[in-house]
Amino acid sequence: MKRSIDIICSLIGLIFLMPLLVIVAILIKIESKGPVIFAQDRVGMDGRLFKMYKFRSMISNAEELKEKLASKNERTGPMFKIKEDPRITKVGKFIRKTSIDELPQLMNILKGDMSIVGPRPSLPNEVKEFEKWMLRRLDVKPGLTCYWQVSGRDDIEFNEWMKLDVKYVNERNILIDFLLISKTFFVLFGDSHAS
Repeated sequence: MKRSIDIICSLIGLIFLMPLLVIVAILIKIESKGPVIFAQDRVGMDGRLFKMYKFRSMISNAEELKEKLASKNERTGPMFKIKEDPRITKVGKFIRKTSIDELPQLMNILKGDMSIVGPRPSLPNEVKEFEKWMLRRLDVKPGLTCYWQVSGRDDIEFNEWMKLDVKYVNERNILIDFLLISKTFFVLFGDSHAS
């Protein structure tokens, strides 16, 4: 049932949002050189790697500059985040704030790499630093939205984030999925906790 919901919702989403996706792609291309879609290795269910898609919100050499900015990391745990990240473009700032940058993941959901609801997919180097109890989040497909996404996002400490993911894995059901999907619509455009 969950897979059927994923296929139906991602197809409807891609069709309904196509004009917006095209406009965003054009704006990204006009503002800076590089691909419109940023594909990155992420860890999926059972530790399998897959390419996760996002609209590119940073300059094309952002990954190369990451090491130079490591000392400014504002995240606890293995995650990397800077609120005023100098690598983010003007269009990128807007699409991150509104979560539009995540919409290409509807293709990941359609392909079966991800689900509408589930823990956000982590980078391989982040998973290597997880404590054993945190690996429980890999028992399900990663998702486009989750407890973390609707509960404060960037204001939540790493360990609390992991606890929310494990809570979802332990308690998951279709009702919780629908609740999280409905909450996501309220934070999608203009979440004050997004950056």
